[in-house]
Amino acid sequence: MKRAIELAKKGTGKVNPNPLVGAVIVKGDRIIAEGYHAAYGELHAERHAFSNLTEDAHGASMYVTLEPCCHHGKQPPCTEAIIAHGIKKVYVGSDDPNALVAGKGIKQLRDAGIEVVTHVMQKECDALNPVFFHYITTKTPYVVMKYAMTADGKIACDSGASQWVTGKEARLHVQESRNALTGIMVGINTVLMDDPQLTCHLEQGRDPIRIVCDSHLQIPLESNLIRTAKEVPVIVATLSDDAKKAAVLQEKGVQVLVTKEKDGCIDLKNLMEKLGEQKIDSILLEGGATLNQSALQSQIVQRIQVYIAPKIFGGSGRYTPVRGNSVTNPDHAYQLQSKEIKQFGEDLLIEYEVCYGNERR
Repeated sequence: MKRAIELAKKGTGKVNPNPLVGAVIVKGDRIIAEGYHAAYGELHAERHAFSNLTEDAHGASMYVTLEPCCHHGKQPPCTEAIIAHGIKKVYVGSDDPNALVAGKGIKQLRDAGIEVVTHVMQKECDALNPVFFHYITTKTPYVVMKYAMTADGKIACDSGASQWVTGKEARLHVQESRNALTGIMVGINTVLMDDPQLTCHLEQGRDPIRIVCDSHLQIPLESNLIRTAKEVPVIVATLSDDAKKAAVLQEKGVQVLVTKEKDGCIDLKNLMEKLGEQKIDSILLEGGATLNQSALQSQIVQRIQVYIAPKIFGGSGRYTPVRGNSVTNPDHAYQLQSKEIKQFGEDLLIEYEVCYGNERR
């Protein structure tokens, strides 16, 4: 199963909105085939493994990180292939919450006389697919809020200078997140102040779909995002009814997406619903303080990545990761649950899950 997990990770950034899945076929004490879901629309891990068989699989065992599918989609059911190849035992890591599967794949295998062992290394297998599990059950993107700050909590100097808070190893990891997640989202102030490109700088990396929250269609036509919209997709979410500006943006390759209004701003929950309809299963939120605050208030954030650099800027509290009215009581704070701590050079990344209500677990 460890090997199957390693294989599954090879599909990172290529399979969305499908899950990462790896499969290993063992006969006796020999691995006779391996496979993984390499890209959206291509063979599922089980069928990919069968295509790599070095000998007949009759009587063999299969290790697969996610419950085999049992329905027709872009690929035929993997359960049919497992039964047809005479597999005698299947070890499964994660349950599939997809309503089209959700235990039906395991039942189909057992009904065919195949022994199925479930929840093998489940924690490690589940860790492959938080995005898929969220998207398939809610139909909205899994949102990762990311920001970098100094040891004294500053995201920029008082002058506004912010390049670079963290070192090159941490910045490389950000690029890996851009590659792994389908979209990247910022607010209009970030565009006006920094004129970013929001692309993936990894060699052979995948550029995320770039999303801008721009209530009043202020985005400059000469900005990097607009100039490159025909090469890398750009979605501008807005409340504006300025048909002329919208038409100009659309001519330049931009998708203008009008959302519902909430408290004078874009309704972020409505925006997530609309993006989910476009099969955008995940978003890296690289917004400023105001958008971060709105995202938390709207409860659209599932994970927060905080890069902490071993340095002190000092100065005022103007440049802070989350801006808005503070809670009046510590008990009312946004509750986080620590999931993982990583080190990149001298920089520290702490990942949390956001707990709303009584979700702490």
